[in-house]
Amino acid sequence: MNRRSRLKEDFLKYQAQTTPHPLALEVSHAKGSYITTTDGKQHLDFVAGVSACSLGHAHPAVVNAIKEQAEKYLHVMVYGEYAQKPAVDLTKLLAEHLPDPLKKTYLVNSGTEAIEGALKLARRAIGRSEIIAAKSAYHGNTMGSLSLMDFEERVKPFRPLVGDISFIEFNNEAELSNITNKTAAVILETIQGGAGFIMPVNSYLQKVKKKCEEVGALLILDEIQPGFGRTGKLFGFENFGVVPDIVVLGKGMGGGLPIGAFSASEELMDLLMDNPKLGHITTFGGNPVIAAAALATLKELTETDLIQQSLEKEELIRKNLQHPLIEEIRGTGLMLALILKSAEIADKLVLLAKEKQLILFWLLFEKRAVRLTPPLTISNEEILKGCGIIVDILSEIEKNEKEC
Repeated sequence: MNRRSRLKEDFLKYQAQTTPHPLALEVSHAKGSYITTTDGKQHLDFVAGVSACSLGHAHPAVVNAIKEQAEKYLHVMVYGEYAQKPAVDLTKLLAEHLPDPLKKTYLVNSGTEAIEGALKLARRAIGRSEIIAAKSAYHGNTMGSLSLMDFEERVKPFRPLVGDISFIEFNNEAELSNITNKTAAVILETIQGGAGFIMPVNSYLQKVKKKCEEVGALLILDEIQPGFGRTGKLFGFENFGVVPDIVVLGKGMGGGLPIGAFSASEELMDLLMDNPKLGHITTFGGNPVIAAAALATLKELTETDLIQQSLEKEELIRKNLQHPLIEEIRGTGLMLALILKSAEIADKLVLLAKEKQLILFWLLFEKRAVRLTPPLTISNEEILKGCGIIVDILSEIEKNEKEC
């Protein structure tokens, strides 16, 4: 048995799987916009680790930051006890780029842990228990984050979940009356991801914030996908004229390493220090190597024109992805979703693209959708190459359908 086939066999046998049929690309190495498999084939990446690799694969600034920090020290103490320069510099730079009053940041290990921390902070601050989330939302898969999902098929096997959670329909202003003086917080994705990259319309987020202020509740915005330059702004909420009370960060923050964070005012965040002490605890949050990678990523995004380029690259994608099987392209910047005529066409597109060495992926709830979230560093030439492959595949699918 050769090395390649043994890797896939061991992957399926020893590593816990998330679906019955993983794509199972056998990765050798990755650089820029390409992932190279063990057979030597280069696959153009239009997914970027599900929005995580903002600067592409093995970006020199990120790799150098990792190497330099690894030679100094790795983990030395649980979060919050020692002053470690990478974490301090990262949170300081975040404060410089986040609007008032979001000036203090708690670093954790993932987006879903950041959601958990934000929920705890909201209940601690307001002294109420009710959390309102959006229907068709996705905030992660730990028990607290899963409790914010109303998709019964996915949550039923894990009940009972965290209590006192209710749901409103995203963009439905009539349901804002459900936010009352019993509500601790409303948590929304700035742009709904799993639902199909649904954008807020008609100043919806501003109206939610106003309602929260009227009843003394907090607004938590989940920026785990839109954050870090993907929407043409450093943070997605900057597109919509609203500042949340708590913002949750993750994915693209770490340049390819696992990290999450939640930011709030100093007054709010300090509530986790006392009554009780250790209100939120994490061993590896703020890990110096990961913080160094995140700092390098943030500097690269804020000191170059990559964020502005995301809007120009969006225009190029939209111009070159026109086909009768595409009903619409949702989203903004490099957070885009193709909405196909059917879920079957979406499945065929992802799987056929894999054969043609283009990496695409699905969304969680909208089965007609195909994710387009390439690295922000992707070149115009690479965009044109990927779009050409997609159009060719769709034309092939359309031809086969007509012949049937």
